[in-house]
Amino acid sequence: MSTSGLLPREKEMLGLLKVKVLRGFDLAVRDLRSSDPYVIVKMGKQKLKTRVIKRNTNPVWNEELTLSIEDPNLPVRLEVFDKDTFSLDDPMGHAEFDIRMLVEAVKMELDDLPNGTIITTVVPCRKNCLAEVSRVYWSDGTVFQDLILRLRNVERGEVELKLRWVSIEGSRDS
Repeated sequence: MSTSGLLPREKEMLGLLKVKVLRGFDLAVRDLRSSDPYVIVKMGKQKLKTRVIKRNTNPVWNEELTLSIEDPNLPVRLEVFDKDTFSLDDPMGHAEFDIRMLVEAVKMELDDLPNGTIITTVVPCRKNCLAEVSRVYWSDGTVFQDLILRLRNVERGEVELKLRWVSIEGSRDS
């Protein structure tokens, strides 16, 4: 559909993705005996950060970060760093995940399903960073997805996330 002569429209926001960064498992040691890890979540031009957990390779953040979703085809990138005071922060691995299965489940416009109903599953493969099977499920009128991501470019480490879709005003679920 050509709209020559008109200014390009900004992409329409589809909804919000609540990314709950739950915890890290067996993260790499980057200081003398431990690390001071934090997580950065990026999607497109958006960049969000958790707080730093001091001296812990099994940190519990339990922090929720919110991304505005315009293009669900963009991957979400997660990066883990060790906070350093007098030098650049040390990388502790990264992972990417795809939200298309979650968005497809939202588009199904499901209603009145029993809590915990599994809508779809995503299995670990070479193309994704999943450490375990990930389930997209329905609970309390909302679509969720649980993920455990294996970090890449690092000797070890996993990060556990819980994704939750929030529809915006004007959509059917508001």
